[in-house]
Amino acid sequence: MRHGIGYRKLNKTGEHRKALFKNMLNSLIKYEQIITTLPKAKELKPQIDKVITIGKKNILSNKKKLFSKLQNKQSVTKVFDELSKRYNSRKGGYSRVLRAGFRTGDDAPMAVIELVDRNPEAKKVDKPKKVEKKENEDKTDQKVASK
Repeated sequence: MRHGIGYRKLNKTGEHRKALFKNMLNSLIKYEQIITTLPKAKELKPQIDKVITIGKKNILSNKKKLFSKLQNKQSVTKVFDELSKRYNSRKGGYSRVLRAGFRTGDDAPMAVIELVDRNPEAKKVDKPKKVEKKENEDKTDQKVASK
């Protein structure tokens, strides 16, 4: 019988699993959509739902609780400022897991975990803009030409 077995161990130690999910939570909050294996996505879904539920009540103890779990100030700020307002009227189910085929190398089942009503611009947070690079290159070319 499977009584009392509440989570997947994912063939990792406790510390490794805790760090893995902390990093995945931070990435999911930052980009609002990540691609991972299906078992990891299924384990991450209740955790992100709990994080957003904690963030809906804006009190100091909840901020401290989230910071101890996420250990990232930007993620905690985003949960309290953006996500809590976005999901204010929703009582649960802030994320979804979509199957995404199988990985080429080892045929592992892949999944996309994303926040419901996500911001499509969130995926482009770290990508540099190409227009700015060209303007910067033009300015350096002008400096070199003037010397």
